[in-house]
Amino acid sequence: MAETTTICVARGDGIGPEIMDATLQILEAGGARIDIEEIEAGREVYERGVSSGIGEGAWETLRDNRVLLKAPITTPQGGGYKSLNVTIRKTLSLYANVRPCRAYSPYVPSKHPGMDVTVIRENEEDLYSGIEYRQSGEMTQALKFISRPGTERLCRYAFEYAQAQGRKKVTCMTKDNILKATDGLFHEVFEEVAADYPDIKSDHLIIDIGTARVATSPTEFDVLVAPNLYGDVLSDVTAELTGSVGLCGSANVGDEFAMFEAIHGSAPDIAGRGIANPSGLIHGAIMMLTHIGQGDVASRINNAWLKTLEDGVHTPDIYNESHSQPAPASTDEFTDAVVERMGEEPVDFDPVEHPIQDPPTYSEASYRIPPAREEKKELVGVDVFLEWRDGTPSDLAEVLNGLDSGALELSAITNRGMKVWPDPMPETFVSDHWQCRFEADQALEVADVLSLLKEVDLVGLDLIKTEHLYNFDGERGYTRGQGE
Repeated sequence: MAETTTICVARGDGIGPEIMDATLQILEAGGARIDIEEIEAGREVYERGVSSGIGEGAWETLRDNRVLLKAPITTPQGGGYKSLNVTIRKTLSLYANVRPCRAYSPYVPSKHPGMDVTVIRENEEDLYSGIEYRQSGEMTQALKFISRPGTERLCRYAFEYAQAQGRKKVTCMTKDNILKATDGLFHEVFEEVAADYPDIKSDHLIIDIGTARVATSPTEFDVLVAPNLYGDVLSDVTAELTGSVGLCGSANVGDEFAMFEAIHGSAPDIAGRGIANPSGLIHGAIMMLTHIGQGDVASRINNAWLKTLEDGVHTPDIYNESHSQPAPASTDEFTDAVVERMGEEPVDFDPVEHPIQDPPTYSEASYRIPPAREEKKELVGVDVFLEWRDGTPSDLAEVLNGLDSGALELSAITNRGMKVWPDPMPETFVSDHWQCRFEADQALEVADVLSLLKEVDLVGLDLIKTEHLYNFDGERGYTRGQGE
């Protein structure tokens, strides 16, 4: 049996303090063996001018305790504020976001009463790096990052999760028919990891049709794994299909830290009215209890919650005349109902039994990422990005071909990813943002690129940025433009 564990608690914004109070009351009634240290995070911290949204000293408290139960937090719009969720996830390397989505039909009406799908989303990379630029009068850019080690540890976590939970299949979703380098790497690594788990079925779907199939036939899926942005969308779609996004909890897990929360936001429109549903945070807390080795308490609380649902004690967000008591329950009434049913088990739902396991050992990761493969890396070209409005693509090519570019030769000009030179098509729409590709048939030095850039500057072209082009073991490490 686990010893008492100290956890950090952040009460959040909007309905956060209300549902945290309810959740902590239920944890106490369930016999959770925890001590609590509160940290300051959220709107009040932002309003003091702290753009991260987390109070002084909070990081040390988190390092001491390694487990955070967090209520929803409001990220202010504008002003350079960053999402605290993203900050915590990336700072503490919480690389796996785990969102179990189960239907509770008929008590919470759902078109898919048998669905029970877990979405495991990469948490640190992809477009959620939030690195964006305005590069010209007409063009902005966001950077998408997918790494081999980041993808491997996520995919391995997904298969380990499936194995531990008795799941039968893991489905990967990407857009690698278009994003061949980034999403292509994610898919490639998924297949490599899947080979280590022959007893678990695996497959891959393109994210658009995959999401459509989840929306129409979620019972065909078991565990879904995806890069950050797709996983975010998938998890909300999947949660909504259960009948209410407000019932789902979320775990953010790394090798040394973990954060648990509801997947919904702070809902300031209903804050203070006493009608918020604490179920999402309760389920986050149930996941936390399992994580810290208190599966017995997790089971007791989960079963009491299911019995409360069966008995028709429903907050307004899930209230329905068919299966709810005559009047919607307030937050306090729902909380009291769960506490009163502690020790009881559901009748229509199967009772839940969470595993009792040892708390995680933070000195050791469950697996190790192998060293990066040794590859021969050669600089073979450069993409020069220009802001330019002075003519046609052919006019720009004429200027560039007149440069003293040494071994580098202009091979293509693209605009918004579409080739516009050579052989331009008059129908192609162009902006003021041009990607001018120079390539060589030999390995280059950085000095060769710098000489080219000096020539670009001398003729008065507006240089925005550059991207070096590399070959790895003779294979091209960059994609062609559409139409090349």
